[in-house]
Amino acid sequence: MAKAKVTFLDIGVTVMVPVGTRVIELSEKVGAGLIYGCREGDCGTCMMKVEEGWNNLSEPSVVEEKVLRENMAGKHCRLACQAQILGDIVVRPA
Repeated sequence: MAKAKVTFLDIGVTVMVPVGTRVIELSEKVGAGLIYGCREGDCGTCMMKVEEGWNNLSEPSVVEEKVLRENMAGKHCRLACQAQILGDIVVRPA
């Protein structure tokens, strides 16, 4: 199975994961600062900034693009709960 390297700048941790893993799953496991409130109905709280490897994530869905617009997300921001890892990336909380 293909693997990708993910670096969380906020905690200085880099790990290898299977391609297709969602960023939020990995963030929870390593204790990164990507929080989320979707279980409490607060969509958009898991927004992250992709510092490197923007093209190494799955394409944003229509719903994700809508949430990013509504939250006035900056360039290269994604929702960690939606973004699937396709290659090496470097991220931090937005």
